[in-house]
Amino acid sequence: MSQSPAEPPYAWVAVWACFVALAVIFGVSYSFAAFFGSLAQAFDAQRADVSLVFGLSGLVYFVAGAGGGLLADRFGPRRVCSVGMLLIAAGLWASSLAPSIAAIYVGYGLGIGLGIALVYTPAIACVQPWFTHRRGFAAGIASAGIGAGTVVVPLVATALINSLAWRAALQVLAGGVLLLGLGATLLLKRAPAATAGAGRAVAGHTLRQALGTSEFRWLYGMILLASPSMFIPFAHVSAAARDLGVADARAVGLVGLLGAGSLAGRFVIGALADRIGRPLTLALSQASMGLSYALWYVADSYPAMAVFALWLGLSYGGMVALMPALCMDLFGARAVSAIIGTLYTGAALGNLLGPWLAGAVFDARHSYAPVIWACAALSLLATAAAWRLVVRPAQRPVLR
Repeated sequence: MSQSPAEPPYAWVAVWACFVALAVIFGVSYSFAAFFGSLAQAFDAQRADVSLVFGLSGLVYFVAGAGGGLLADRFGPRRVCSVGMLLIAAGLWASSLAPSIAAIYVGYGLGIGLGIALVYTPAIACVQPWFTHRRGFAAGIASAGIGAGTVVVPLVATALINSLAWRAALQVLAGGVLLLGLGATLLLKRAPAATAGAGRAVAGHTLRQALGTSEFRWLYGMILLASPSMFIPFAHVSAAARDLGVADARAVGLVGLLGAGSLAGRFVIGALADRIGRPLTLALSQASMGLSYALWYVADSYPAMAVFALWLGLSYGGMVALMPALCMDLFGARAVSAIIGTLYTGAALGNLLGPWLAGAVFDARHSYAPVIWACAALSLLATAAAWRLVVRPAQRPVLR
C-alpha cells in the first residue's frame, strides 16, 4: 500500500502562523468581558447597551468574512490578513480615546469587527490546502489559537485594567496586535494546491456551485441556529457569575475557562472525528453544547459555572475546529476561503442579537433563565440540521 506524500515543511509554518493570528484576534475579541464593567461604569450604560458592542463586532466579522475570503482567494492570505491586523490595532487605539459608548461601537464594534473579518477566514482557510492526510490534525492545531487566545488575553487585559485603567489597557493591547499579530500574518502563504498553474485549475467547487448543494444549506442552517448559544456566554457568563457574588477576577476567568475548554475540544474532538467521521462528530458536538445549558440553569456557585464554561467550550471548540476541514472535504480548495466565509455569515445574526437580547431579557427579568431555555431549544434544532450531514452522503468536489 502506497503512503501519502509527506506534507511540505512550510505547511507547519502556516499552521503555527495561523495559530498565533487567531490567538491574537479572538483574544482581543473575547477580552471584551474584561472591559464590560469598565465600559458600563464609564458611560453609565445598561447591560444590553454594552453587550451590543460585542454583538456588533461579531456581526461585522461574520458578515464581512465572506468578503475577506473572496479577497484572500484573489490576493492571497498574507496581504489580506496583514491589513486586518492593522485595522484591529487601530480599532483598539480609537476605543481607548472614545468619549462615549457610541464611539466604542465604532472603534471596538466596527473597527475590530472588520479587522477580524480580514484575518479569521483567510487565515484558517490558508491551512487546509497545505495538507491531505493530516488535514484534520492541522486544522485542530491552527484553530486551537482561538482557545489559547481566549484563555490568555482576557486575563492579561484584566491585569492591565487593574494596573493601568481600561483606556491604557486598550492601548497596550493595540501594541501587542502590531507586534505578534502582524508578525504572524506576514508568514501566511498560499499553498501550491490553492494556486492555479499553467494549464491546471485548482480542484473543487466554485462558491456558486457550493451554494447549490444541500450540504452547504444544512451547514448554514446549523450555524444560524447554533450561534446564539455559542456567543451569549462569552458576553454574559462573567456578569452571571458576578450576580452569584463571584469576585471580578474569577468571573472574568470564566471566559478563560471557555477558552481552555475550546482548546481541549479542538484536539479531543478532532481525534474522535478521525475515528467516526467529521459529520457525526459535528452533530454530537452540537448536541453536547445544548446539553451544557442544563448545568448553567442549575448553577448556583463558581465551581458549577466553571464546569459549564469548560463543557460549553469543549463542545464549541470541537465544532469550530471541524468546520474548515469539513468544508475542504466537501468542496475542495478552489474557493475554500470564500465558502468558509460565506458559511460563517450564518453566525452574524446570533452574534449580534444573542448577547444584546440576553442583556435585554436580564434587564427586564433580572434572570438568565429564559435565555438559557431559548439557547437549549435552538441547539436542539441545530443538532437536527447537523444530523442531515450524517444521514446524507457527502458530495465530492466538482473539478473544473
